[in-house]
Amino acid sequence: MKKQKGFSLIELLIVVAIILIIAAIAIPNLLKSRMAANEASAVGTLRTLNTANVTYSAQCPAVGFPATLVDLGPSAAGGCTGGANIVDNILGVAAPVKSGYNFAYAAAAAGGLNTTYTIAASPVTAGTTGQRFFFTDQTGVIRYGLTGAATAASSALQ
Repeated sequence: MKKQKGFSLIELLIVVAIILIIAAIAIPNLLKSRMAANEASAVGTLRTLNTANVTYSAQCPAVGFPATLVDLGPSAAGGCTGGANIVDNILGVAAPVKSGYNFAYAAAAAGGLNTTYTIAASPVTAGTTGQRFFFTDQTGVIRYGLTGAATAASSALQ
């Protein structure tokens, strides 16, 4: 009898089955870690935007907080309207999307000044790009909601 070189079909099928079992275990953990990373990025972005709003209100006391996130973004002029060069061109737009989260900004005026603001962060696809919804305002406290949009009454992050 001749001695055969190589692997038999059964041996190859066993190796493929083992690889598929390992992949089935690893992929859900990979997706969970990606969601956690997106959520951490969203919280970091909210902190950045809170700091940028405080900086803007200190630089532009006649305006208060910016009317839109565009006022925080890059600009050749670097003034109080149209771009103060405080944040980059990813966050300094009307409706930024970063790391699987949408950010919505709203300012409220009183007495000719923007005295309050709110920022909401929601996952682009809930359950895939992120699980939690986030909220912050001029107090700087970041809050989260598990089932829907977070508000000022939602639980604060620890």
